[in-house]
Amino acid sequence: MKAMEKWIRGLILCLTVFSCSYSALAAVPFQATGIRIGEVSDTRAIVWTRLTEHEKPVGLDAPVPDVYYIQPKTGKLFTREQCMATDGVRSRPDWQPLVQYPDGYDVDTIEGAVPGATGKVRVLYKPKQEQKWQMTAWQAVSPLKDYTRQFVLTDLQPNTSYALKTECKSLKGKAGETINGRFITAPPLDESDRVVFAVSTGQKYKDQDAPGGGFKIYPQILKLQPDFFVHTGDIVYYDYYAKTLPLARWHWARIYSLPTNIEFHRQVASYFIKDDHDTWMNDCWPNLKTQFMGRFTFKEGQEVFLEQFPMADSITYRTYRWGKDLQIWLVEGRDYRSPNTMPDGPEKTIWGEEQKAWFKRTVEASDATFRVLVSPTPVVGPDRTSKRDNHSNQAFAHEGQELRRFLRSQDNMVVVCGDRHWQYASRDADTGVMEFSCGPASNEHAGGWSEDQRYPEHKYLNVIGGFLAGIVEYENGAPVLIFRHYSVDGEVLNEERLTAE
Repeated sequence: MKAMEKWIRGLILCLTVFSCSYSALAAVPFQATGIRIGEVSDTRAIVWTRLTEHEKPVGLDAPVPDVYYIQPKTGKLFTREQCMATDGVRSRPDWQPLVQYPDGYDVDTIEGAVPGATGKVRVLYKPKQEQKWQMTAWQAVSPLKDYTRQFVLTDLQPNTSYALKTECKSLKGKAGETINGRFITAPPLDESDRVVFAVSTGQKYKDQDAPGGGFKIYPQILKLQPDFFVHTGDIVYYDYYAKTLPLARWHWARIYSLPTNIEFHRQVASYFIKDDHDTWMNDCWPNLKTQFMGRFTFKEGQEVFLEQFPMADSITYRTYRWGKDLQIWLVEGRDYRSPNTMPDGPEKTIWGEEQKAWFKRTVEASDATFRVLVSPTPVVGPDRTSKRDNHSNQAFAHEGQELRRFLRSQDNMVVVCGDRHWQYASRDADTGVMEFSCGPASNEHAGGWSEDQRYPEHKYLNVIGGFLAGIVEYENGAPVLIFRHYSVDGEVLNEERLTAE
């Protein structure tokens, strides 16, 4: 009798597994985290996709997990807030964290979760005015890559508006959701053309400001009809919850399933830079020793960034040319840096020697009219004296001065930076190098500086959310680079016009 019961239980288990497996194979996949189009040049682009189980993310009525830190001596659990109020404990405790999900919930059912799904996906694309679509082969997604897939499109036509579609299907061939998109390729390097781009930073999930979810800046940027967009980092904030790899991926799913983010990124090509909060944690560097992030490692943070964005290559510093008059440099500020706590001097670096040599070499080789360094952190500042993780701080003064002096030696070169939670335009007192800080994605995320702290370097200062736009165009037959700071509602707050020397 016992043998028969065991056999029956085994049969039921097998049937259940088969039924679940068949259901997973036959289910219709969705693309609830949207698409992202990146690394666009005059002839190339990368399209990012991800397949999901459901059409929408888990709603706001679902809970989020609680995070505690285990006191090593007593084994007692403390919240981070309790740690901050405890004598002798820093705000970022070097204690092992413990994530507790509410009963009946896990990483796939908490607020904002968008579980991935098996299936296949392909990209169809064509110049907007043409009738015939080109298409990639169908490619399966893998749970090892969070059900994502990237497609490299080559042999594109320069300075051309492209239409695209991402189609998906189950492994059984049942058609799923289709997303329509578009992007523009860069002009060839010998062609003068108007170029419009936008820059943002500091996109924190809890600081959303758009009705229905998301950020007001995205529809305002769309009104400018930008050729491309740059996110300078702090795209998500891992620090509080991302104590495991699945929770790190949850951050990306919930931020990019927001309505404004989906609508924006299907229409605008983007370049993404990572900073501390979307690499690992605040002010981090490789080989930093701490238990604060639990089982989620710095290396996993590096890998997840490449997984979640249309990057394809593992080198995260690169340069792109947009016609005769504009070239941008996008640099990596986390992977190669020395510890922030290391004494300053010639050996201390944020960029690393290889990246720095590449930067100088490619800048000197460029004949673009205007050259723009896009940095995840300030190079000029000024910044708070309490900070010590960027080139405008005393902690990296040697390399900061080296870079500013190099930039001074280059004609028509400026810096655009993220990271800071306020907008500014400043001119370095020593070298005269100009820097434009784009400011955070929402007013709720603005802060960290006072408008009463107006230094001689400041040409413009505003502790506010919004974005920065750059426009290259011709006036009276001569090229000009215009920078405009915008509010979250699209109001122009500041304008600087740079003419070619």
